Amino acid sequence: MINAFVYDNAHLQRLSDTSSVDTLRSASWIDLQNATTDEIERVKAATGLKVPSEAEVSEIETSSRLASRDGTLYLSMPMIRFADDGPRTTSAGFVVSPALSISVRFAPSRIFDTYAEHIRCRSAPDAIGAHIFVGLLEAIIDRQADALEQVRGDLDSLSHGIFAMGTNQEGGRKAEDATLRRTLGQLGHIGVLISHVRDTRVGAARIVPYVEAMASEWMPKELMSRLAILRLDIASVSDFDTHLNDKLQFLLDATLGFISIAQNNVMKVMAIASVVGIPPVLIAGIYGMNFKNIPEYDWAYGYIWGWGLIIVTTLIPLGVFRWRKWI
Repeated sequence: MINAFVYDNAHLQRLSDTSSVDTLRSASWIDLQNATTDEIERVKAATGLKVPSEAEVSEIETSSRLASRDGTLYLSMPMIRFADDGPRTTSAGFVVSPALSISVRFAPSRIFDTYAEHIRCRSAPDAIGAHIFVGLLEAIIDRQADALEQVRGDLDSLSHGIFAMGTNQEGGRKAEDATLRRTLGQLGHIGVLISHVRDTRVGAARIVPYVEAMASEWMPKELMSRLAILRLDIASVSDFDTHLNDKLQFLLDATLGFISIAQNNVMKVMAIASVVGIPPVLIAGIYGMNFKNIPEYDWAYGYIWGWGLIIVTTLIPLGVFRWRKWI
C-alpha cells in the first residue's frame, strides 16, 4: 500500500491517487506499507531512488542499516509491533533525500498513522522531506518514552502486589501460588517489552549522529538543532530504560525469593510431619508385635496406655519445635 503526501498551501495533504508515476513525483513523503512489487517499481520510477526490501532493512550490521549513496541516506531500525500474543519486532526503513522522505514498513504502525494525521494539522510552509523524517524520529522516541512510562506504572503495581504477600496471607497457599505464577508471567511480558524498546532506542541512537554527520551540508539548521535535542532525549530514555530494567530484575529476584520461601515452607512442614510421626509409629510398631510375653496386653488399661504414649510422643516434638520457634 502506498500513502503519499504532498505540501499544498503550507499543509501536508494526502494524495488521493497514487497509481500515477507523475503524481508521485510531487510527493514530499511516501509511506510504503507491505508494498507490492508493482508499487515499489512505481515509486522507483517516480523518485529514481532504490526502495529497500524487507530483508535489507532487517539486517543487523551497522554498515547495512546506515548508508549514503549520491547524497541520499538509506537507514533502517527495528520497531515494535503489538500482536495479539504480545510485542514483536519488525523493521522499518527510511530513504531520506533533501526534498523527499520514503518510509518502508512491513506491518501496521500507529506511530506512522498518528504522525501523518498530526502533521496534516500543522502549518509548515518550508517543510521538505527531511522535516518529515526528523518528525518521524521524534514521534518514535516519544512513543518509546510513553511505553516505558506505562511499564513503570505496571512495575509499581506488581511491586505492591509482590511485597503485600509478605504481610497478607489471605487465600492460603494455593492463592499465593497462583499469584506468584501470574506475577512471573507479567514480569516476563514486561521484560520482553523493555527489550523491544531498547532495540528501537539503540537503532535511533545510531541513526541520529549518522544523519548529523552525513547530511550536514543540506540539512536545514533548525533540523540540526532538533536532532541535537533528539539525541539528548534518546540518552534520557536510555537512562530510564536502565532504571526500569534494574527494577524489573529486583522484582524478579523478589518473586523468585517468595517462591523459594513457599517451597521451603512446604519442605519444613514435611520435615516436621516426618519427625513428629516417628515416635508414634515406633510405639505402634512395638505394640503391634505378636509376642505373648508383652505385659501390657494383659493390663486393663493397656489400650489407653498405648494411646497415651502415642499422644505424648507426638506432642513433645511439637512442643520442642514451638519452644525453639521453628514453627
